[in-house]
Amino acid sequence: MLHYIIDGNNLIGKIDFLKNLEDKQSAREKLALILERFFTHKKVKVSLHFDGFENAPIKVSGIKIKYSFNNSADEIIKKEIENLRNTKSAVVISSDLEVISFAKVCGCKVLKSEEFFNHLNQFETKKQNSEKPINFDTDEYKKLFGIE
Repeated sequence: MLHYIIDGNNLIGKIDFLKNLEDKQSAREKLALILERFFTHKKVKVSLHFDGFENAPIKVSGIKIKYSFNNSADEIIKKEIENLRNTKSAVVISSDLEVISFAKVCGCKVLKSEEFFNHLNQFETKKQNSEKPINFDTDEYKKLFGIE
């Protein structure tokens, strides 16, 4: 089973609509919801790391949210990598050069935050396109909504 280890603040910094939010908590919540949607129905383990302290609990399923408290999230990510039984099954998502280097030395797969964001964008585009009706019959629509 793949284990995604995500540098949350780093990823937020690569997503314009999240990094431009004035409220850090809102950006964290929105990112967690985006990731929950992306990883739904995938058999993976996900840990999402944030610097600092928890403000309000973020309720998402399938994602373990971790805060660094008085440490940096980078240090907590490195500790998590060190404690893995199988680093080859880990995918570390960050653009921090120190985290990337450490993850590679330990045998983890690495995806830069901007690359992972591109995957998220492609997923959302496919999801939105699949939710659109393929053959939309206007007569059926008119009957359904009583439009003449």
